[in-house]
Amino acid sequence: MTRRRRAAALLGLALLLGVLAASDVAGREAALRRQLGPAVPVVVVRAPLRAGERIARASLAVREVPERYAPPGALHDPDAAVGERAAVAIAERTDLVASLLAVPEVGAEPRGPVLRRGERALDLVAIGAADAVVAGAHVDVLVTYDGRAGAPGPTRLALAGVEVLAARPPPPAAAADPESAGGLPRLLATLRVTVRQAVALTAAAAAARQVRLLPRPGR
Repeated sequence: MTRRRRAAALLGLALLLGVLAASDVAGREAALRRQLGPAVPVVVVRAPLRAGERIARASLAVREVPERYAPPGALHDPDAAVGERAAVAIAERTDLVASLLAVPEVGAEPRGPVLRRGERALDLVAIGAADAVVAGAHVDVLVTYDGRAGAPGPTRLALAGVEVLAARPPPPAAAADPESAGGLPRLLATLRVTVRQAVALTAAAAAARQVRLLPRPGR
């Protein structure tokens, strides 16, 4: 083999090894991304906050982390914290979680629930146990449709494990609805849902004979 052919062969081998190495690295990166999950936004404190200080938008920033490493209860939208007060002193670069926000004082004007990006609060009138369907509980939403000759039809699971943000007695007209089950009262529950879930659940409830909230065991 001449020197020129030997050099060409070595160059070809080097290129082949480079392609194989790049392919291996890309495969490892893809596997790592699948393991860690997609990146999600997490709200970070940009400047130190004093205990009781009202949080301004300028005090917050957003960083992206793999979903697997996002802190439990982390806020994903800065607007959810703007106007709230810090429960304790919060250092710079701290991930902002719901537990770091002060609970409103008794008698203070109530604020809406803290919703994450893409979430909505949906009000739903349904049958449920008043002592179990409470804020913080998780419920399955069951819908029963009309059957033949006015008899109850099939029951379907419309949504599983949805969080209850609030529950209260419904308006008088809804409370007087005769469709009840086992003596359970009718409730007006506010549920944490996505936009898609809100659309699907609203359509299901509109076509249902009865909607029931089935509490799940405590987590």
